[in-house]
Amino acid sequence: MTALSININKFALIRNARGADMPNLVDISKKCIEYGADGITVHPRPDERHVKFSDLEELKNLTDNYEKIEFNIEGYPSDDFISRVIDVSPEQVTLVPDPPEALTSSFGWNCEESKNFLSDIINKFRDNDIRVSIFINPSSETLSNLDIIKPDRVELYTYDYAKNYYENKNSAIKPYLEVADYLKRKFPFILLNAGHDLNLDNLDYILENISTIKEVSIGHALVCDSIDFGLKETIEKYKKITQQKND
Repeated sequence: MTALSININKFALIRNARGADMPNLVDISKKCIEYGADGITVHPRPDERHVKFSDLEELKNLTDNYEKIEFNIEGYPSDDFISRVIDVSPEQVTLVPDPPEALTSSFGWNCEESKNFLSDIINKFRDNDIRVSIFINPSSETLSNLDIIKPDRVELYTYDYAKNYYENKNSAIKPYLEVADYLKRKFPFILLNAGHDLNLDNLDYILENISTIKEVSIGHALVCDSIDFGLKETIEKYKKITQQKND
């Protein structure tokens, strides 16, 4: 089975649009978990336009009430971010290289250029018993220094796969297959996550072809699908796909 972590940023964006507390993020996360989510993902940005740093502790307290439910915090590893994540102590932190003003994460780390930077930061989190994943592009050319960086996991940036899926899914998935095979051969100790623009149309195919994906993080598409199907049925649809893969 592949774990389904639901990114609640879009729910937070709706909340912040009215300057109130509707929807309440703890309540919506609780519903996500009760409907089948295996984890909750957030990406608090410095401008706090969706999830706020003040939300983190309450969300961690919620996930701690459930056995085997994980809390994952994404973000650029600034000093402030590192300190706040260590204070909250989620099960996983996912490091992304995008600058604070970015609309969304749109590229992965260059492991050659960032090897020392990432290695030092990963050690800080590991010293605090926090599992570390890093966001990567679907290209083995950027992964040559993973033996120095030593993340626990890497997350495949799946935007290109999703963008090209409808035109030619075999071609779209090819670079991801190559990276998955490269990791399996060169770095078998590093597990694989995936995320960005995965949806009900393209999720099944990537999990069917890359059996080593341990977790997918899905937010935007899931919120959009909830408009059509409702939150409970939407999560059940995604969970049906992730449950039948990698067993």
